[in-house]
Amino acid sequence: MSAMGSPVRQSSVRAHNLALVLRTVANSPDPISRASVSAATGLTRATVSALVDDLVTGALLTEREPAPRTGAGRPAVGLVVAPDGPAGLGLEINVDYRGACVVDLTGAVRHRLVEPGDQRLQDPQTALAGLGRLAARARALAEADGLTVAGAVLAVPGLVAADGMVRIAPNLGWQEVTVGDLPDGLAMTVDNEANLAALGELDVGELPQDFVYVSGEIGIGAGIVLDGALYRGSRGWSGEIGHIPINSDGPGCRCGARGCLEQYAGQEAVLRAAGVGTVSALAAAATAGEPDALAALTAAGAALGMAIATVVNLLDVRTIVLGGSYASLLPWLRDGIAAEAGRRVLTAAWSPVELRAAALGPDAAMLGAAGSVLRGVLDDPAAWLARRRP
Repeated sequence: MSAMGSPVRQSSVRAHNLALVLRTVANSPDPISRASVSAATGLTRATVSALVDDLVTGALLTEREPAPRTGAGRPAVGLVVAPDGPAGLGLEINVDYRGACVVDLTGAVRHRLVEPGDQRLQDPQTALAGLGRLAARARALAEADGLTVAGAVLAVPGLVAADGMVRIAPNLGWQEVTVGDLPDGLAMTVDNEANLAALGELDVGELPQDFVYVSGEIGIGAGIVLDGALYRGSRGWSGEIGHIPINSDGPGCRCGARGCLEQYAGQEAVLRAAGVGTVSALAAAATAGEPDALAALTAAGAALGMAIATVVNLLDVRTIVLGGSYASLLPWLRDGIAAEAGRRVLTAAWSPVELRAAALGPDAAMLGAAGSVLRGVLDDPAAWLARRRP
């Protein structure tokens, strides 16, 4: 019986146990035997064996022959997640590019397609049509590998409502845009790019349970992770760190306000101050010690430090992960951020802010988007198996 007194259906028990077995195998660093799965989950060996058979048939698990052994007894066959079953399609539209990536259930990136170009020069439907063509190419490549794309998630730099509508993406010039599914009928959901990047970093497994991911592109967003889960806020719109005011009399922002962080530490602002055209050129100039580049990065780091201090004081997180262009520029941003955070974070004297570069680099949002699809498969393998039945 459930906690409310209603009976638990056998199908619900099976779905729960399928997910339990699949997650146990997926979380194991090495191939794991059926007996070990039984011990880890508390399920009987007969139950585990039946569930594993279903997961193998459904291309979610595969058996791996054990290494030869010299002792007595036959070594157990190991189980690993299948590399040739479901795949996640991660998509992204950002200000100066659109991209697609295919990730299999093992976490391997099988295909990555990126098309540079200013997306502000197109209306939303034209931009989405171009993304649809890119997604179709990525899906065709996946299917040529024998993979089945389980779903697609789109990352956008803006406020996304629960129903998938992009309420506003100031740097794209979008307002009240309904995205919908892909032209080929593949279901697609939409989320904020910084949120998805934060989830991607969380999946890497080397971060504390509380951190804030700061995405440094032309716009600046943040994904907030508390107690190991993404914090979205009451309406799903948390993390707009790029619009924290740095100077109320500062330059106008695309959001309509003045003096926002993006106007001091956004990619375009920093490149303009440094007198270069690309992030790679900025890094090269900074490496060469060019004064304009170093001054631009120092100023950007100070502005970032002010905003990060506000976030740390409010949320009491210790770790800040810098992604997007900030990941490669962190060596020159670090001192400015640390100096401002040291002055402004009340607890800095005994608990300094830890700054990390994003492990997933500039593809964090796309990878996080693809990972969201796969997380759904891992959480509900029964639904995936039902899709595969003739």
